[in-house]
This record gives sequence, structure tokens and C-alpha cells, in this order.
Amino acid sequence: MRANSSSSFFFALLLAAIALCRAHIAEFDETWQQREEKARAAAIAAYKPDPESVNDELNSHVHKALEEVNGTRRELLGKHKGGPCMATNPIDRCWRCRKNWAHHRKRLATCALGFGRRTVGGRKGRFYVVNNPSDEDLVNPKPGTLRHAVIQEEPLWVVFERDMVIRLREELIVNSHKTIDGRGANVHIAYGAGITLQFVENVIIHGIHIHDIKAGGGGVIRDSPRHYGLRTRSDGDGISIFGSTNVWIDHVSMSRCNDGLIDAINASTAITISNNHFTHHNEVMLFGAHDLSKEDSIMQITVAFNHFGRELRQRMPRCRWGFFHVVNNDYTHWQMYAVGGSQHPTIISDGNRYIAPANYNAKEVTKREYATKRQWKSWTWRSEGDLMVNGAFFVQSGPAKLALPFSTKKKMIIKPKPGSFVTRLTRYSGALTCRPMAPC
Repeated sequence: MRANSSSSFFFALLLAAIALCRAHIAEFDETWQQREEKARAAAIAAYKPDPESVNDELNSHVHKALEEVNGTRRELLGKHKGGPCMATNPIDRCWRCRKNWAHHRKRLATCALGFGRRTVGGRKGRFYVVNNPSDEDLVNPKPGTLRHAVIQEEPLWVVFERDMVIRLREELIVNSHKTIDGRGANVHIAYGAGITLQFVENVIIHGIHIHDIKAGGGGVIRDSPRHYGLRTRSDGDGISIFGSTNVWIDHVSMSRCNDGLIDAINASTAITISNNHFTHHNEVMLFGAHDLSKEDSIMQITVAFNHFGRELRQRMPRCRWGFFHVVNNDYTHWQMYAVGGSQHPTIISDGNRYIAPANYNAKEVTKREYATKRQWKSWTWRSEGDLMVNGAFFVQSGPAKLALPFSTKKKMIIKPKPGSFVTRLTRYSGALTCRPMAPC
């Protein structure tokens, strides 16, 4: 009887894994099978066996950026009325203070750092101007709508003609080699379904607001000019990254989504999440969907220069299996914990500021799940240069120095700035107000 119960249990887990692999795809047809195969190859090509070298490169850029803004006290305060624009982190320094940014939008594609640093989005393609906020036809979307733009197979740099609120009837399925660039307009994806990146590569999402996202009911949805298919119910993530590679999410303001704000699962890798502002949400970010999903060992994600703000509860992020660099973020609010995980992820926390809540039972930054202390004490979770405020504490584990089989002699091994610098580095998080012929 016990053997039969065990067999049933593992069979149920197998079915769950199969369902997860084909998430929201009712018919896993030849088109989706080809996309999955291509996505797996892209993930393997993007995987870095020496992840610390990527961290060191980012740390070097942080150090250099802060050296350049340390000239005067007035500059440290950032952009004032009538004063200079001062980009205080290395990603922003690449583009934000150039008043001709609107004529050189694609410069942004040279600015990513961290694991997603090779993401160029639609840099090689033409501009596509969204002039219609509607989302009426899921199978034959109207030209000029966001849905029509992102399903195209060619590289595209998608911009917006004017301010708009886009209520998606069902999940927006984004094709490879796309940039969604909200600069110059006040663009909200809200009150409907969210954005899905599934078995794609090379996507930038920048300068928009995503909030009040609902679960979708599913149905027949077009995902390319040559293919549409039946989708099951979507979870209601703000941005869902599934089996995708080279993704950069930058300067996005996110809140109040039905499920996660950003989820990355199913061997997604080479991702940078930077300069975003997160508020009013329970489960903020999930990296790795299941303890059985060993393919998520390939996952490498950088979380940098973000502000984790008001009314957040947990998962900033919650990680499984992979390698995660959490660097120079400002954690001003959490109600349960900030950084957590299971299945021995490697988490390097560099130069963040953690401000603990008043609740005595929620002072710990970290949370390990589904493991005994004997098990998790070997997991590599390190805190270096973090600023702990109001009784916050980070429970470290694993070796003090990573013993990884690689050399970083070609990189500048410079530690990131300590947590006391975070208010400067994250000062302009979230979607920016950008107007042509003026710095953002």
C-alpha cells in the first residue's frame, strides 16, 4: 500500500512538472515545440560558468559611477529645478542625462549591466509607434496596438505616440527581439492581464507602469503573425518570464498584481532587473517555480538599483536553484521577509540597505524554506557591505569565499559601494518623466 501511495505521489509530481513546462499552452503544438528547443539552446549559450566575473564587472561600474558624482554636494543631490541632471548609477549614467535621448533612443541598448548585459532588444530593427491603446481582437490585433507590435517576428523598437492606459484582455505574448520603450509618454499596462515572455530571447521592457493586473481567462491568442493557439488561464503576473533568455527590465513602476510582480521560471537566464520601483504587493518576485525544477540551476539573475517600497510583504526575491546577485537595492519596507529561497540557490547580497519593520518577529532579512538547518547551512548566502537598519539582520551560510572553478583576473575586482550609498543609487527608480530635448 505504501509503495502504491509513493508511486501515485511521484506520478502526480510528474504531471505537475509537465503542466509547468507547458504553462498556459493548451496545445503544445509543433510551433511551441520548436520555440522551446530554440529557447533551451539560447539559455545554454547565455549561461556563464563564472558568474562572479559578471558581478565584478557590475561592481566596477558602480564604483566608477559614484566616483564621477562625488565632485560636489550639489551634484550628489541629483536633478533640481534649474540644476544639472546627475545620473547616480552606472546604468543611468549611460543615457539618462543626454537631452537628445529621444533622437538616440537605441543608445539604451548599450547600457545593460549584470547577467542581462548582452540584451539589446529591438536595436537592429525599425521603430514601431503604438497609437492605439485598445486590445479588442486577440487573434487579429489592429495595427498600431501594442499587441500587434510585440507579436511580430522581426526586431522592433516599440514606442508610444502619446500617454495611454492599455487594458489587456488577455496576456500579452511578446516575441523575441523587442524593446518596449515608454519614454516620452505616460504608459500604463493596467486593469487587465499582464505581459508574458515565453520561450523568447532578447527583450527590453523600459519606462512603463504595470499595476492592477488580473488573472486572464485564457482563449485563442495570436503569438506571431503565423501562429495562434489556445491558452489556458494566466496567473496574473505583471511580467512572466518563462524559458526565456537575455531579458532586461529597467525603470518600471509595478504594484498590485494578482500573482507576482515579476516571475522568472523554467530555465530562464541572463536577466537583469534594475532601477524599478515596487510597491503594494504580497509576493513580489519568484525566481524558480518548483523545487523539482532542476533545470533552473542554469538561472542567473541580477537585481540592482531597485527600490522595494511601501506595502510589500515578501519575496524580494524568493529563489530556487540558480545564482542571484542582489546589489545596491533599497529595501525600505517588508512585512514578512525580504530575500528567501529553497533548493540551495546561491544568493550574493552586495551593498543593499535593509530597513526592518517594527514587528520584532520580522527583523530577519532572510528566509529559508523546506530545509533543516543542517541542510541549508551549506547553501551560499552571503552579505557583503549591506547596511542593516532598525534591527535588520541577514543570516549567512555557506563558505565565506566562493570556491568556483574560474579565474577573474581579466576583471576589475572592486566591491560595490556599501549600503549607505543606496539612496543615491536608487534615487530615480521607477518609470521616469521624460520629455524630448531635456534629460530624463
